[in-house]
Amino acid sequence: MNQLQNILTEHFNLPPEAGELALEAQAEKGGQLVRILIKQNNLDEIDLLETLGQQLNMEVVRTLPPEIQTDFTASIAIAFLKKNTMVPVATQNDVYIAINDPFSFQALDDLRAILGWSGMRPVLCPLAAITTAINFSYDMTQDSAEEVMQGIDSEDPEALFSEIEETGDLLDDTSDAPVIRLVNLMFSQAVRDNASDIHIEPYQNSLKIRQRLDGILYDMLSPPKHVQSALISRIKIMANLNIAEKRLPQDGRIELKVGNKDVDLRVSTLPTSFGERVVLRLLDKSSVLITLTELGMPDDRFIPFSQQIKAANGIVLVTGPTGSGKTTTLYAALTSINNTDINIITVEDPIEYRISGIGQVQVNPKIDLTFASGLRSIVRQDPDVILIGEIRDTETAEIAIQSALTGHLVFSTLHTNDAASAITRLIDMGVEPFLLSSSINAILAQRLVRIICPHCKEAYIPEKEALIKLGIQPDEPTQLAYRGKGCAKCHHTGYKGRCGIFELLLMDREMKHMILTTANADEIKEQAIKNGMITLRHDGAMKVLQGITTIEEVFRVSKE
Repeated sequence: MNQLQNILTEHFNLPPEAGELALEAQAEKGGQLVRILIKQNNLDEIDLLETLGQQLNMEVVRTLPPEIQTDFTASIAIAFLKKNTMVPVATQNDVYIAINDPFSFQALDDLRAILGWSGMRPVLCPLAAITTAINFSYDMTQDSAEEVMQGIDSEDPEALFSEIEETGDLLDDTSDAPVIRLVNLMFSQAVRDNASDIHIEPYQNSLKIRQRLDGILYDMLSPPKHVQSALISRIKIMANLNIAEKRLPQDGRIELKVGNKDVDLRVSTLPTSFGERVVLRLLDKSSVLITLTELGMPDDRFIPFSQQIKAANGIVLVTGPTGSGKTTTLYAALTSINNTDINIITVEDPIEYRISGIGQVQVNPKIDLTFASGLRSIVRQDPDVILIGEIRDTETAEIAIQSALTGHLVFSTLHTNDAASAITRLIDMGVEPFLLSSSINAILAQRLVRIICPHCKEAYIPEKEALIKLGIQPDEPTQLAYRGKGCAKCHHTGYKGRCGIFELLLMDREMKHMILTTANADEIKEQAIKNGMITLRHDGAMKVLQGITTIEEVFRVSKE
């Protein structure tokens, strides 16, 4: 390895011992030399690969072509390629083997022998590009739903109960059992499509599997009815639930690895007249929490909201129905104010994302750890900021208000249709109006609208009545709006991705006085609009004019 030591000394100013230390670590723990060097010496991967390429006379490619032939997946295990970080690349114009470590001689020779590619040239490539190509190749060659369902047999007890590693890569699972293959296919397809939920719905003579994409449910699979029991039992085994108990609802959790994504699935079962219904919520743990600026909140609401989340005390509420992005907004707010100067503690059900530097408490009703009891204990932990996952009852609301009045900043969510309704809802819970007027700083109502797919976006002239109903007075007879025609990129829906529309109600002197005199949500809303509040419908209308979303989407999520 004198050549490696010379490269490290001449080009990276590392002592000659650096190569020896890497070799010792490889001999002791295994692994690839390039990865060990990068980890031990904090070398930049691209710099190291470029230098190795020059010295060893090897080509370096930074990215791999998106379309590569996947024939090799039938003869090579995905684990072999991942362990040795290499992938065969064959396109119409070129053929080579992408490797990350030029010193993996034996593995390279083995791969050439298996493929019959004797003497095929290797090229150096970054780890991330190789991993993505491997995952894409094996995911694309998964059995189709039809092929899997043709081989399904209702009697498959041994395979059904075979163990599965909790964090084993789903693409590595080579089980021949049709039910297991169907479950794996269902999960990998949902992750590939970025679905948020999977619904398994039993009916009298059929079984339907649907997935939620961008807030809308779409049909996914329709397996034969006789598969129902085995399919649900397999999921319950993976979630460590009691498969013998079919009369009571159960909740569980599955941790999976699909390609390079770590996925957390929350499992909920519910007995119905035609069998157990199962809903799985998918959380991609490898996804990065979005920041406050990435929420897409316009400046006229972003600036005052940013000021309110930095207040010394009081309550900031985020309202909206299930799946409207309330938790994401609060996590973004917490992340933006999180620093070593303040103590932040949360009580959640469930904890959706782990945030470094924040104490997070999981609600557990089985041991009487509720929002209310957890909140009582949190107050004794000397927090500066408290996040309550949801205000569900009077007790939690009262403790939250008392916390705000005693010098804490409290964040929480509430299920109401708009910002003004949050006041009415809390008063209905039994909270005194004078406590609300003195504790609440701001209420943010939000919804998620689907974004028009950029690949099939087209302009059209909408009906004048639709624009007027949306609150838009057409500037000209040919006022343009936009919609998606539907293409393969957006699953022929015309939409790809989502963004928020926001309504921010700030507590000024007039608003506080109004809360003391009335609990009518309509009157409170009228006063807020006079004070300059932009409503959800108005914000949606602005996004229609900007070509971000459609008129139908705004009508779907906002009701006036």
